[in-house]
Amino acid sequence: MNVQIDEDWEMIGMLREKDLHGIYVPIITPFDEEYEVDAASFYNLAYNLFQDEIDGLVVNGTTGESPTITNEEMAILFATAQAAREAAQVNASIIVGTGTNDTLSTVKKTEAAGKLGADAVLVVVPYYNKPSQQGIIEHFRRAASVGVPVILYEVPHRTGVTLELDTVRTILELDGVIGMKDSTPNTRLVSELTRLGSKPVLCGEDSLLYDALSSGAKGIMSASANVMTERFVSVYRHFEAGQHEMSKQLFEELLPLIRLLFEEPNPAPLKWLLEQQGVIESGTLRLPLLSVTEGLQKKLAAFLQK
Repeated sequence: MNVQIDEDWEMIGMLREKDLHGIYVPIITPFDEEYEVDAASFYNLAYNLFQDEIDGLVVNGTTGESPTITNEEMAILFATAQAAREAAQVNASIIVGTGTNDTLSTVKKTEAAGKLGADAVLVVVPYYNKPSQQGIIEHFRRAASVGVPVILYEVPHRTGVTLELDTVRTILELDGVIGMKDSTPNTRLVSELTRLGSKPVLCGEDSLLYDALSSGAKGIMSASANVMTERFVSVYRHFEAGQHEMSKQLFEELLPLIRLLFEEPNPAPLKWLLEQQGVIESGTLRLPLLSVTEGLQKKLAAFLQK
């Protein structure tokens, strides 16, 4: 597939701080049985997600197995997502995951995403090497200087480092950083940031969606929403309409599914479900991830039959 690069990318389609709200889905990356990207299945899933009125799609996030995706594959996935969005005739954003634990690599990936036409990039806190708080701030300063809107992604149980509140606030105050995805294990951070009047925060822990909205989150980046997407959208829409009891009820109906989807490493359960539903051809994952166990397959199958 030939990918058109627009030289005026800095002026086109950027996601703005005031527009960062709603349901964003980090889309899985389907592979065929030869472990190659299955662009047809990816298109089918992306089109379905856009049709379910999501507010944005995240391409090449960790749910998309980003550590195994090459730059060439990322370009194919992005172009396919653009084609699906155009066919669905929607204005949802397309965000690209570009964060690594190497600042130079992150900058280069962010530049590449901008040239492809990304509306924003999702940049995770550098993982494994445990930089200082000041080093993390500088990492985001460099990423934001590229000119593509940056969404900070805080997920301490994966990165091995926890951001201090002052560090989060400093990063969010940087020009070019438009908000954050908060995958901390409770709602303390979003509550505090809301109290202080920060840029928008999206919930990153699916099981905390309702509590996060109640604490001031502007929406969610939900891996679980690759399936039963319209129900996640409905939770958010009802909450925004002030119908909080209905929103809570709908969310509680989703909780058993969310718990099953994270019983084994993400995105294996999602891929198994999507294959069973006929949305993608194969639930194949790239190593070191493995397909779901037989025990979880039975639990997921039972859920589908409800």
